[in-house]
Amino acid sequence: MSRSFLTGRFLPAHGKSFARMTGYRIDAQLTTEELRKRFEERRAFRRTRRAMYTTALLGGLVGAMGLLILILNADLRPSQVAMLDVAEQELVQMEEIVQTVQIERPPPPPRPPVPVAVPDDTIFDEDVELDLDALLDLNDAVAALPPPPPPADDEEEAEPEIFTVVEQMPEIVGGYGALMSDVRYPEDARRAGIDGTVVVQVVVDENGRPVQPAVVRSVHPRLDEEAIRAIMQQEFKPGMQRSRPVKVRTNISVRFRLVG
Repeated sequence: MSRSFLTGRFLPAHGKSFARMTGYRIDAQLTTEELRKRFEERRAFRRTRRAMYTTALLGGLVGAMGLLILILNADLRPSQVAMLDVAEQELVQMEEIVQTVQIERPPPPPRPPVPVAVPDDTIFDEDVELDLDALLDLNDAVAALPPPPPPADDEEEAEPEIFTVVEQMPEIVGGYGALMSDVRYPEDARRAGIDGTVVVQVVVDENGRPVQPAVVRSVHPRLDEEAIRAIMQQEFKPGMQRSRPVKVRTNISVRFRLVG
């Protein structure tokens, strides 16, 4: 026999095994209706405890969340005064270092030699006789001078300046047509189909004569020779600078063109 948990009464032996399996102590003398009622009370008690546990759990969670929110929103930064102190301590003042220039001073002048005392007997020799009555012979001194250099030859007359630009440039007597009338097209160059413009540079002197011919732009040796020959046969009006004829260097073009 055992005492019932609900009624306090003793249960038979088979009631013990049922109590171990279900967790309840059942009185065999209770009716079905009483037993059902007590089971309902037990369920209600468990529901109440479960609701209290759930409420306590939710309250704990809410409290933990509130505490976490307070910690996250708390101002953990140092005060303004502390920040100013740290800023003042970490302030580094930068100073610009001016590069100095080393001035090289000239070396001091050498010291003058220290005079050394010389005995009087080394300067004057009592045995030497000075002839103060001797006269200077000027003729001997003049004869000792070297002869003057021979007179230089008369300097050659300076070469007149050659101008490139003057007030009035030299011109071919008869114009450019007179030059082209004297030009003869080389037959071998004609057969080879060679043509072009040859530029010849000449110096026209004060008398209007062409000298010092030079080909500035070449087309073919045969055409170059013919252009020089025709130009050197021309007569020019000399260039004028300040109303006087001067030498002028000028360029003349000769055009060789095949027709047909």
